[in-house]
Amino acid sequence: MIKIYDVKDIPIEKILERTKVDYSAYTAAVEEIIAAVESKGDKALVSHAKKFDNTVLTDFKVSEEEIDEAMKGADTEFLRALSGAIENITAYHKRQLKDGFEYTTVMGAVLGQKVSPVESVCVYVPGGTAAYPSTVLMCAIPAKLAGVKNIYLTSPAKDGAVNKDILVAARLAGVTEVYKLGGAQAIAAFAKGTKSVPMVDKIVGPGNIYVATAKRLLFGEIGIDMIAGPSEILVVADKGASYRCVAADMLSQAEHDKLATAILVTDCAELAEKVAAEIELQLQSLPRAEIARASIDTSGKIIVAESIEGAVDIANAIAPEHLELAVSNPVELLDKVKNAGSVFLGYNTPEAVGDYYAGANHTLPTSGTARFSSALSVDDFVKKTQYIYYSEAALKNSRKQIQCFAEKEGLAAHGRSVAIRFEDDENE
Repeated sequence: MIKIYDVKDIPIEKILERTKVDYSAYTAAVEEIIAAVESKGDKALVSHAKKFDNTVLTDFKVSEEEIDEAMKGADTEFLRALSGAIENITAYHKRQLKDGFEYTTVMGAVLGQKVSPVESVCVYVPGGTAAYPSTVLMCAIPAKLAGVKNIYLTSPAKDGAVNKDILVAARLAGVTEVYKLGGAQAIAAFAKGTKSVPMVDKIVGPGNIYVATAKRLLFGEIGIDMIAGPSEILVVADKGASYRCVAADMLSQAEHDKLATAILVTDCAELAEKVAAEIELQLQSLPRAEIARASIDTSGKIIVAESIEGAVDIANAIAPEHLELAVSNPVELLDKVKNAGSVFLGYNTPEAVGDYYAGANHTLPTSGTARFSSALSVDDFVKKTQYIYYSEAALKNSRKQIQCFAEKEGLAAHGRSVAIRFEDDENE
């Protein structure tokens, strides 16, 4: 059963405790996979697909005919849900688009910044214990809005085929090509490039520990979005919250992964007891009960705070991926939230609306990284390039200051690169 703590009795270390992933334990194995893909290319991909996914691959790319077949077999309700989600995600992310800028200084120098899309990206979509067509939309739509030319998607193939719901989402989201590759070998293939797999500039999307380790190791050669850890939810709830809804919301993340974290912080001891009992009740009918049970028993906790404001302070210290403010005055509390990946306001905004439909991105910082990072956005798919133009007069006007910096830093060639342009003036 989930543990209940009183904030007065629980040490801060226990409040901040969360599931930690030891990436170092997987580093050697993933380094070996990366090296194999780099040296053997497609042959390594075939052998790893057979070894890890029990799949014999004769080609890596999903054909347009396979995607057409998936589209024909898609049920109307699912297509309607995808269409609504695409509309909402597009509307939200369109507002993130930014233009460059340019200005002229009083000295006549021109400075500016131009915004350009990344040329190519790979969207990794897991295909293990569950398939995530929503991840396709959340990654591909912002990339498309940013102007990315080539949007590739890769997902593990079961029995030689990628999940059909993922294929449908990929077609509707405007993905360029889909590949039947998963695991660390897929990350290595798109980072290094092989005869059959294109090299990309950036890889985004969640994955298992091997995928995450590969992204960590290859970051620098390619760009990545983030290292996604186990899923997290923290619910701040007052006495007006439904204990049944709070329990359901906590389990919505606990069912993701045995390492997921679900936390309730409330100022109402009675609610805490009811939620704990309700979690046990709802677990009995949950299809992924074994996973959720492990999550609740290992990482779940309920904390009784002295006030709702104090509960928000605890949330800020934890910096959760998902933060629900199941309180009567959520908008008033929003200004007090400093660290969270995404915030869900009020009694009727479960985290699931953000996962699938509202439009805000569901690829979020985990493991406390919301202290310094943000949700996936259009910004992740663009580059900002500076440019500077100095006329002769502008450079002459700034010459002494630039040379002063060069002298202070002991970089004589820096200073000379400015002074040399005015040697003729000095010789006159």
